Amino acid sequence: MRKRGKDIQAELLSIMRGEKNAHSAYNLLEELKGRHPKIAPTTVYRALAALTERGAVHRLESINAYIACQCEDHHQPSIFSICVDCGVVEENFEPDVFSELSSVLKNTGFSAQHHVVEVNGTCAGCKTVEATI
Repeated sequence: MRKRGKDIQAELLSIMRGEKNAHSAYNLLEELKGRHPKIAPTTVYRALAALTERGAVHRLESINAYIACQCEDHHQPSIFSICVDCGVVEENFEPDVFSELSSVLKNTGFSAQHHVVEVNGTCAGCKTVEATI
């Protein structure tokens, strides 16, 4: 990969790290346009694909957005809780859930290759705010 591609990947990670909210590809594109006025959407999508393949970034299917991995070194699927009110995303790990899921699917003859578990709802912070209103 060319140096520019790696630089764009590093910039994307810098934008996403330390935040609990997911970003759409176009949101990230707008962030980069200040430093790279001629950047194309395909450049951002390629960088996101490379980061996702490396496990540095996760694609959240249900909201069509990306978030930096919240755990640098894990080799198991994640469970994402996504707050529909404030947009906060939490990454959690529960290997037993995926073992059980794979076992259930195997009983039907299905062989799981990839797990994505996303739960959309309301985070504790937003529930507290709703309770005080």
